[in-house]
Amino acid sequence: MKKTLLFLLLIPSFLFSQKTTLLKGIIKNKNKIGIDNVSIKYGNVGTTSDINGKYTIRIPLNKEVTIFFSHVSYTTFQKKIFVTNRNIIRFSPVLKIKTESLNEIVVKDNKKEASGITKLSINKVKNTVGPNAGVENVLMTLPGVNNNNELSTQYNVRGGNFDENLVYVNGIQVYRPFLVRSGQQEGLSFINPNMVQNIDFSAGGFQAKYGDRLSSVLDITYRKPKKQALAIDASLLGASITFENVFLNKKLSVITSARYRDNSLFVNSKQIETNFRPRFTDIQTYLSYEVSKKFQLNFLSNFSLNNYNYKPLTRRTRFGTVADPLELTVFYSGEEKDRYLTLFGAVSAEYKINKEFKLTTIASRYNAQEEEYFDILAQYGLGEVDTNIGSTNFGEVSFSEGIGSQLNHARNDLDALITNLEIKASVKNQKSQLDFGIKLQQESIKDRIREWEVIDSLGFSIRPFFNISNNQPYEPFEGAIIPFQNIRKDNNVYINRITSFLQFSKRVFWNNHEVFYNIGVRGHAWFSKGNGVRGKNQIIVSPRGQFAIKPDWNKDILFRFSGGLYAQPPSYRELRDFNGALNINVDAQKSIHSVIGMDYSFELWNRPFKLTSEAYYKNLSDVNSYTIDNVRIRYRADNVTKAYVYGLDLRLNGEFVPGSESWVSLGLLKTEENINDNGYIARPSDQRIKFGILFQDYVPNLPNLKAYLNLVYNSGVPGGSPSYADPYNFQQRLRDYRRADLGVSYIFVDDNNKQINTGLVSNFKEFSVGLELFNIFDIQNAITNTWVRDVYSKTQFGIPNYMTGRVLNFKVAMKF
Repeated sequence: MKKTLLFLLLIPSFLFSQKTTLLKGIIKNKNKIGIDNVSIKYGNVGTTSDINGKYTIRIPLNKEVTIFFSHVSYTTFQKKIFVTNRNIIRFSPVLKIKTESLNEIVVKDNKKEASGITKLSINKVKNTVGPNAGVENVLMTLPGVNNNNELSTQYNVRGGNFDENLVYVNGIQVYRPFLVRSGQQEGLSFINPNMVQNIDFSAGGFQAKYGDRLSSVLDITYRKPKKQALAIDASLLGASITFENVFLNKKLSVITSARYRDNSLFVNSKQIETNFRPRFTDIQTYLSYEVSKKFQLNFLSNFSLNNYNYKPLTRRTRFGTVADPLELTVFYSGEEKDRYLTLFGAVSAEYKINKEFKLTTIASRYNAQEEEYFDILAQYGLGEVDTNIGSTNFGEVSFSEGIGSQLNHARNDLDALITNLEIKASVKNQKSQLDFGIKLQQESIKDRIREWEVIDSLGFSIRPFFNISNNQPYEPFEGAIIPFQNIRKDNNVYINRITSFLQFSKRVFWNNHEVFYNIGVRGHAWFSKGNGVRGKNQIIVSPRGQFAIKPDWNKDILFRFSGGLYAQPPSYRELRDFNGALNINVDAQKSIHSVIGMDYSFELWNRPFKLTSEAYYKNLSDVNSYTIDNVRIRYRADNVTKAYVYGLDLRLNGEFVPGSESWVSLGLLKTEENINDNGYIARPSDQRIKFGILFQDYVPNLPNLKAYLNLVYNSGVPGGSPSYADPYNFQQRLRDYRRADLGVSYIFVDDNNKQINTGLVSNFKEFSVGLELFNIFDIQNAITNTWVRDVYSKTQFGIPNYMTGRVLNFKVAMKF
């Protein structure tokens, strides 16, 4: 009976084996090394290769099948096979390693490396998890690039501030908002990652063709589509839709993208209980029309509208030490209504006179209309917390050190119009290139400031500094009740600028050593006119140079040096002091900047890696000192400060996991300033240590399930100072910034495995779903301080303003 049952069970297997045959072999790479975990599949039948690359799979007889060999690190290979007999078929394919996801490592671009440019992959930008996903999110994992505010897309580079960074999109400079005070007001970055093709970033020592700033350059190129596509991304934080196509016999390419973002998830995770939904929207379009093979017209436009309606309710924050804990409790009334409208348009024309000579003309206009209206009353109590474990009031406030209220009012309006006309040319051959250009710029700023603050402590109005003190109730006082801070200004500012540049680059060989050098100079002339008063004519000349050598060694090493005199002529924000008053004769800030660096490319575990190191020093003069509150920068509007910066940046990137680029960054810096010869103190951007990890992994047996980790540690920066206070008396630092974000996604369809999918997902070019967990460990990070005074001791306490807590987000991405 048992033999009969066994026979009956073996019949199906026998019949199947009669209709199939074995396909076996060894899958290898170009170095003849076996590749494990390769997926071998046809239809719904599949297997994987073993640790030596060996595989075995049964295929049907008398039927053509297409076998797909896919691996996360290698390009998918397919083979059509038709078998008529049961003889074993042997097939051993050689897979090619993927290069598209590791452009910076696998595909050498010595010209970029020699000029100190870091080239980032757009795929890395799209996959990196963070509260503000995009280009800036990846930048903040690089050494020397810092920001302790996850809700902001602004960043500091090597001891500079937000205003010291240049951002270009298709060669056109873009600008940051004027009135924004906090990261949660900021909204969407101008750069739309759904439209980006190339990302180049320089953290210092950049060429003369770029503008006049002291810190960095971010150069973005939007892509020109080749075929029709529609991409949709959606999450609990917002959505985007991007359409691209070509028309008129492929002469006209169009890409347009609309984005919507709602930051409620993040704001509701903060300590302040609120009732509001910040909503941000923008639409961008890039058109390119090829009139002829030599002449091309381009158009770039942006419409952005940020509505920020904020109604705080309560706040409870504990701070201090274990031995002496304090608690601040605040009850709010009132609301804030802000509106930021941005309109931007640019037209460019490119004419190729011949194969070597290209002429480009750009005309652009930027308009910002910003409103900042609020009336918020905060009534607070500051008290000692009972730490006696045996007390019935343990953990509660046992003694109030101070009670009071604070009323803030603002009716601020700003209208900025910036117009540019630029002509630039490039003459190049295989070994050298000459670039030159001239640019005219006119800035018109209309700024109406109506802002005041009244502080009350124990029923007595606190008078501002530099006024007769009010020492009630101990001494009688008679006088007008005036606000602690009161600004009423109407500023009309016009700035006219002419800039030009000339630079020469060449690549030569010196005894088989490859040498690159670049020399250039910029000129910037300008004058300002404010409230009917014309300022002095000013001019600055900025020489710059770069030298790099790639020795003819067995090891792949490149050495480079760059430096020069960098200058930053003032914008409107730098002409306005703490009280809103103008100083139209502020000079340009200047920096003697030097950078020495090395790139070492090598193989580890038979995978590519690169170690990048740079040491830098800046000697700054005519510095326009500033304080920073969240993301709001307020300048002294003078040039009585000198400063210095020095530091070291290290980054190791490569395939820590086969086929996935990750990196580890370490940045060390120190920056101090001397205001009016009062001695050196730490600058607001003095972030001594930066450590970042951007890591990508996948499940070996399920390579389409991927994980992304973004981890950042920044040492604490000076916590700022209260209004009108002397920064020399407020040098305490905020706590260290520590944050880890994790993203997990499953890719159903993409360019590498779309051929082997069937069913519903086969209708997509790309389709993925994912979960994101922001601030995994729910760490309380502080961005700035709220200053509360104790009426008894006259002491001002800096209460940390904590950032977002742990947040879970779901997202889906699809492309048709």
